[in-house]
Amino acid sequence: MALLQVDDIHTYYGAIHALKGISIHVDKGEIVTLIGANGAGKSTTLNTICGVVHPRHGTITLEGEEIHRLPAHEIVMRGVAQAPEGRRVFGRLTVAENLEMGAFTRKDKEGIKRDLERVYALFPRLKERQKQLAGTLSGGEQQMLAIGRALMANPRLLLLDEPSMGLAPILVDLIFDTIKEINAQGTTVLLVEQNALMALSIAHRAYVLETGNIVLSGTGKELLNNPEVMKAYLGVE
Repeated sequence: MALLQVDDIHTYYGAIHALKGISIHVDKGEIVTLIGANGAGKSTTLNTICGVVHPRHGTITLEGEEIHRLPAHEIVMRGVAQAPEGRRVFGRLTVAENLEMGAFTRKDKEGIKRDLERVYALFPRLKERQKQLAGTLSGGEQQMLAIGRALMANPRLLLLDEPSMGLAPILVDLIFDTIKEINAQGTTVLLVEQNALMALSIAHRAYVLETGNIVLSGTGKELLNNPEVMKAYLGVE
């Protein structure tokens, strides 16, 4: 049984048909990536999975339990957390307070403490700046904080939406190395990323979205070597 199963999802924004029958699955322990142009439906897919928007048709299950009708906070409690596009940290709260907000659904104090130390081990810069207001952090530090805040929910499935957006190349490498480490520690990852080369290089499997439809799927290596993908997303003629 897949950890996450998305079957024939149709999501709308008003009259706009954003997802037109998306079906994907993510197995426990995988990194799965969604790639595609702007407006293809990548972020909408993540937002539908985590309950920010609800599908009109189709089902989403987490280890066999339907979650597509649940409010977002209940989906977090079931084990799905997202680091959203644009980071969206709480700028007037400190780093430490932002991380505490990530654990708002939890009551296990020892587990929260353990996960806080895990986040600080993954991102030592956050530990150095734990008393600093999040709004004063650099873009790279805010991305670390967004991922760390999601990890504080102790998710079974971590959703990452454009984690490299706006970052310098050296920070992009750091973020992707950290994603691999998070996965190696046992967290399953569903990644949306415009840097297709980096995303496919770390993904076990991948899907290509175009205008709300899945048009290609395969292993990360297969899509890296696919001529259509190379031309459309990797800049290779």
